[in-house]
Amino acid sequence: MSIAGFVYEDTEVTVLELVQSAQSGDRDAMDQLYCRFQQHVLSIAYKRLGNWDEAQELSQDVFIQAFRRIHQLQTPEAFGGWLRQIVHRMAINRLTRRPKPASVDQEILEATVANSDEPIEAVLSSERARQVHLGLDRLGELDRQTLVAFYLDGQSLNQMSHAFDAPVGTIKRRLHVARKRLAKECETLIGV
Repeated sequence: MSIAGFVYEDTEVTVLELVQSAQSGDRDAMDQLYCRFQQHVLSIAYKRLGNWDEAQELSQDVFIQAFRRIHQLQTPEAFGGWLRQIVHRMAINRLTRRPKPASVDQEILEATVANSDEPIEAVLSSERARQVHLGLDRLGELDRQTLVAFYLDGQSLNQMSHAFDAPVGTIKRRLHVARKRLAKECETLIGV
């Protein structure tokens, strides 16, 4: 496999060259980017979700999303940071879209649910999603609207700029501040 005479090996082809080739539709370049970044994406996904199976699934979804939109990346050498943003955004989307826990009669539960190999993981994941929802509810209106628009509705910074009638830089700052406030609210909820 090669790009303009370069051999696909970690030391010989830069991320910039791989991204530029991938933007031109080179599937071998996409494969090499996947190989280089897959473990990093998986570790971020696991850290965010706390569930190995979900993290693996999210990791695959992240690469599908990234390669569908790689032509939108204007600074190819920033691929790693761009990919991290996608992981974080998709993990938050997944956490906030998880169904809220419902109460079930114990007899019905025992009759219909198979034993889980990791019941503590299910409990922890459910609790994290609940905390994110509660944290969102405790935020101010502008912070909540900003996070929902970006992470749940999937709006781009430009779309948000128009919707909120604010410059893109202001939207970026609002997202940064709102994420910090949400993290603080979630910490408060668990008493950390």
